[in-house]
Amino acid sequence: MPSAKILVVDDEPDLEALITQKFRRQIRQGLVTFLFAHDGQEALDRLSDNRDVDLVVSDINMPRMDGLTLLAKLQDLAERPSTIIVSAYGDMANIRTAMNRGAFDFLTKPIDFVDLETTIERTLRHVEALREGRRRQSLAERAHASLARYFSPNLAERLAGDASGLELGGHRRDVASLFTDIAGFTSLVESLDPAQLAEILNGYFAEMTDVVFAHEGTVAKIVGDALHVLFGAPGDQPDHAARAVDCALALDQVAEGFRARWRERGIEIGVTRIGVHAGPAIVGNFGGGRYFDYTAYGDTINTAARLENANKAFGTRICVSEAVVIRAGQFRGRPLGDLLLRGKQTALRAYEPLTEAVYGDAPLAQYQDAYAKLDAGEAGALAAFAALVGLRPDDGVAAFHLKRLLNGGSGSRVEVR
Repeated sequence: MPSAKILVVDDEPDLEALITQKFRRQIRQGLVTFLFAHDGQEALDRLSDNRDVDLVVSDINMPRMDGLTLLAKLQDLAERPSTIIVSAYGDMANIRTAMNRGAFDFLTKPIDFVDLETTIERTLRHVEALREGRRRQSLAERAHASLARYFSPNLAERLAGDASGLELGGHRRDVASLFTDIAGFTSLVESLDPAQLAEILNGYFAEMTDVVFAHEGTVAKIVGDALHVLFGAPGDQPDHAARAVDCALALDQVAEGFRARWRERGIEIGVTRIGVHAGPAIVGNFGGGRYFDYTAYGDTINTAARLENANKAFGTRICVSEAVVIRAGQFRGRPLGDLLLRGKQTALRAYEPLTEAVYGDAPLAQYQDAYAKLDAGEAGALAAFAALVGLRPDDGVAAFHLKRLLNGGSGSRVEVR
């Protein structure tokens, strides 16, 4: 047991010498330190100067302020020390009052010093148990506050109670990785004052992370204006791909609303581009033991980042891989092409997820028909996309494929750098 500090409050003139003599071994070994006061008022003054007192041993009948009044005042202290009350046999009514007011134990006079030592040891064990409980609670609260930056509130609460799964190191698991980035934000930063930049970014990430947490995603990293989100880690989520698609659509809606509000204030913020891919990755806490850094590594993560960038070519805001579409099950969207991403040897089919309202539009069927011709290498693809662009000139994807075909391109394979 660590060293304990005990305040003895009693007006008997010889008690200080007796206690110092009886506990000389413990005092010499540094196991215990005694302070002394002669009444309740003096005790409060000593406690004010010594906030690390673990235990108060107090008589009841004393001048100026008795032990019961002292006990009542101790309950108002932020660091309330445990208390042993000492009184005579004939004073049992007062002892009962003391126990009702929060005293941990009592002793009767004349003091049996063997009994006093035993009672003090028992009380100090109780004090240590309380301290350990408070320490664990404080650690859990700090852990929850830290984890809440990364995880949805319910997951953060569960991990704060048992964060063994977040120990230093990583493990391989299937995840869906989602990246966001604001187009042209670096240039915009140069025209903003620091206060306005902080207002924009703080508001943007507050809204975006709320969406992520609503879908029980994990914020792996925020760098500049970019957000990296994981689904399927650290907790198992069999529907991680479907969650990622739903989250991407919700993030797009929030980001567009955010842009519209700032446009009204005279500031044009670029679109938020989103890329999503699913597959194996190594995930875990790679903080080096000094700080918490829950993140993920692997080709799945790199591909998701590349898909976010691929939106630039198509004029889309969301681009997801075929791996996501297959895992998601019921998927509403349209194919964009077979993308040969930077650093890749094999093409990857990508899709644009669509809201239910857009998915029901008649022009989508026309796009699907045009894309089928493109995919099959049919000559009629050019006319089909030309007709679609005439019908919907703001369709960036149709315009992209029409331009490719007019420039002599063919098929659905697209090189994206």
